[in-house]
Amino acid sequence: MDIDHIFIFTDDNGKIADKLVEFGLVEGSNRVHVGQGTTNRKFYFDNFFLEILWVHNEQEIKSDLVKPIGLWQRADYKRNQFSPYGLCIVKSDDNNGLFENSFEYQPDYFPNGMTIEILRNENQPQLPWTFRLPFKGQKKNEKEPKNHKNGIKRLTKVNFNYKNSQTDKYLNFFSEESNIDFTVSEDYGMTLTFDNNKQGHREYFADLKLTIEY
Repeated sequence: MDIDHIFIFTDDNGKIADKLVEFGLVEGSNRVHVGQGTTNRKFYFDNFFLEILWVHNEQEIKSDLVKPIGLWQRADYKRNQFSPYGLCIVKSDDNNGLFENSFEYQPDYFPNGMTIEILRNENQPQLPWTFRLPFKGQKKNEKEPKNHKNGIKRLTKVNFNYKNSQTDKYLNFFSEESNIDFTVSEDYGMTLTFDNNKQGHREYFADLKLTIEY
């Protein structure tokens, strides 16, 4: 199952992304999600991008349009212990079953009729907020910088830690996926493995509860 991007909510206006730059990642473009109350900093790789996300307008993210999608709870992760991670799956016929009961969200920044399908994972909020965009296939993002100083190129696996060991349809859908894994743990966390860890290095970013292996 292909990953379009992964986001991590922060509460420091994205300053933690400076640590990723110090680590050797080259920063790409950024954007404001008009009407949604969020903005970002992004890092692009050969097959996905990593998004550092934060709230810049609390009124918008708690509006009647946005509040039902459960994004505000993810932004409030330090108080409610929800996972701050979001997993965006590339839309394909193979994952239609995963999204058959999804919540459809029409953001202001997309043309009318182009909706985002969302799995809020409200029954297990330490699982990632999961979604897919309205267009099929993976974007090339050819204009974005991808030559990182530490030599990282391609995401080969992501592992999400979560507390609750309850089995449900969501987890079962990923049971045969080699690049997306879930591990029961004492706390939420995420490990991104790049290039099959061929350099044999590991870096931990405590503020993001993020481990990068490369």
